[in-house]
Amino acid sequence: MVPNCATTEDLLKAIKDEKVQMIDLRFTDLPGVWQHFSVPPSAVNIDTLNEGIGFDGSSIRGFQEIQESDMLVVPDPTTAFFDPFAPATTLVLTCNIRDPMTGQPYSRDPRYIAQKAETYLKGTGRADTSYFGPEAEFFVFNDVRYGQGINYAFHEIDSSEGSWNTGKKEAPNLGHKPRPKEGYFPVPPTDSMQALRTEMVLTMESLGIQIEAHHHEVATGGQNEIDMRFTTLTRMADNLMIYKYVVKNTARQHDMTATFMPKPLFEDNASGMHVHQSLWKGETNLFYDKADYAELSELGRYYIGGLLSHAWALCGLCAPTTNSYRRLVPGYEAPINLVYSQRNRSACCRIPMYSPNPRAKRVEFRSPDPSCNPYLAFAAMLMAGLDGINNRIDPGRPIDKNLYDLPPAEAKDVKSTPGSLDQALDALERDHAFLLRGDVFTSDVIETWLDYKRKKEVDAIRLRPHPHEFHLYYDI
Repeated sequence: MVPNCATTEDLLKAIKDEKVQMIDLRFTDLPGVWQHFSVPPSAVNIDTLNEGIGFDGSSIRGFQEIQESDMLVVPDPTTAFFDPFAPATTLVLTCNIRDPMTGQPYSRDPRYIAQKAETYLKGTGRADTSYFGPEAEFFVFNDVRYGQGINYAFHEIDSSEGSWNTGKKEAPNLGHKPRPKEGYFPVPPTDSMQALRTEMVLTMESLGIQIEAHHHEVATGGQNEIDMRFTTLTRMADNLMIYKYVVKNTARQHDMTATFMPKPLFEDNASGMHVHQSLWKGETNLFYDKADYAELSELGRYYIGGLLSHAWALCGLCAPTTNSYRRLVPGYEAPINLVYSQRNRSACCRIPMYSPNPRAKRVEFRSPDPSCNPYLAFAAMLMAGLDGINNRIDPGRPIDKNLYDLPPAEAKDVKSTPGSLDQALDALERDHAFLLRGDVFTSDVIETWLDYKRKKEVDAIRLRPHPHEFHLYYDI
């Protein structure tokens, strides 16, 4: 399902050899939703693939105004794969955005921002490569209904394994339904989604995505996790977009529906996206030092210092929905505590201790959730970590205790993540100079992001009943 193209010439050969019937051109809008349009093979040649194909940028969230709407998508040949869900032979290409007037990459293209972050890293001379490994959780439901009008507002979710269905007449009800907070992780038949996740994994692997594990997650009602093997920043963001596509379409093929909305169920665990990250120079993992705490190097500790010192601003990009802050509350294994620790899942930054292998040493930042735009989120985390390294930001002492049960005298000194999207956006507005270094993010991108989030989403929640939040974020 992967033609392994490196050049435009390779693409044209694959189109011919594989008898491609349709070419699907995809890119990511500013909020993080995959967009696409399709062209037949007869509409492309080496010039159109190299120079780009036009589309209306004013219809894409966070892009152009109507008087400057013409934009170009330029396919990246290395991203080619065959769509496993399309009835016709369809070649999918992830694209970069280009301005047709200047011929330059588009500053608000999230993928371009991720690529600039990788370029900036190399330019610092501190490392060659940044590796990212997100653990994106998601729910799979059997039925979702939501709506509102002048005289009503509601949302209703159903799942065949939901604990609320223990008394439902199911002809027959066999009773294997995980209780709230007990979904991690009993075998089938309580885990009713083993076969579904396996199908998702096999599809992802056929598309070139390496998978390390899959399992049921903590919540009742169909919470799941599939873990991808780490790779470089932009490539991982590409993979996460494919991951979401495969999860949603596999569920749909089984008359189910998947969502990466952080908190669709009340009073049960939410979906996070813990992000493992490390910096390398050649074959050397710069985060490893056997002599230091948790075998983490001084450079790795300063990286954590950057993540923690900019955590509120990062939440404006990494936990970017009002629903994100239904997750970031105490008591649900939510990583709200801005400290670091080895093995400790109540800390915002965790240093996994599964393996003594130096290659496995990494930092896990646990506050992000899968509603984020991965290109922006990964780039922002890298820039925060590099700021910590450049300024030798000390993250303080590690706390190897359950942070939810600290005595009051100790707990008062532990800072927390923002309590709302409003607070996170305000923090991002105050604290984004670290993102602008190397022109990775631009002031225009930050301003556009803040304006979009405040006008289109935050105001909508303030003005409408709670179910509107579900309407806004279910499709993430």
